[in-house]
Amino acid sequence: MPSLQKALPPELADNVLRLYRECLRRAKYIGHQKHNTELLVTMVRQQFKKNMHETDPEKIQKMKDDAARGLINHILYESEKITGRKFSG
Repeated sequence: MPSLQKALPPELADNVLRLYRECLRRAKYIGHQKHNTELLVTMVRQQFKKNMHETDPEKIQKMKDDAARGLINHILYESEKITGRKFSG
């Protein structure tokens, strides 16, 4: 199965720290809109912290893909709100 990270810029997809920071930015953005910033930021931090000692490359790739999927879904959602055009099937 091809990696979902191909849809993200390589400097983000290849670097876990940058991926983490972008997830935190999105959590803060969404949290600000929904008035639950602390909850969302805590959830992102917990997920990354829980898996920080993982050494299995396949598991790491799956977790990175899951994070990338979340970012892509949020980007599509925001784009749909702005343009009024549906991007997903």
